[in-house]
Amino acid sequence: MANPQKRKGDGAEREAAELLSTLLALTVRRKLGAGRTTSAGGDTGDLDGVPGHVIQVASWTNVAAAARIKPAEASRQADHAGEPFAATLVRFRGGTWRVVLTPEQWAAYLRLILREGLL
Repeated sequence: MANPQKRKGDGAEREAAELLSTLLALTVRRKLGAGRTTSAGGDTGDLDGVPGHVIQVASWTNVAAAARIKPAEASRQADHAGEPFAATLVRFRGGTWRVVLTPEQWAAYLRLILREGLL
């Protein structure tokens, strides 16, 4: 039997995958072996199915800590996975979700938007 924190995290990952699947019209799933290191030397995120992205999921009681710590982890995971983008989904009490980005992560999106002339 998994410990309560693992069950909570697994449930949050399933919930986040369902949310992103709905919002993006993509098939997003929990990554098999999430949290395990790869031959590339590190974890590569919690969710599969969002092209070009590493997605980290956090369902912590201390959401401020999750928002402070997890985006940097997602950036490292994107480096390990060779993906250009990283994002963190933080679950707040009551089931509200927020996407948290570092300024560098946000700037990567904006640079692409500006380069492609989408604004």
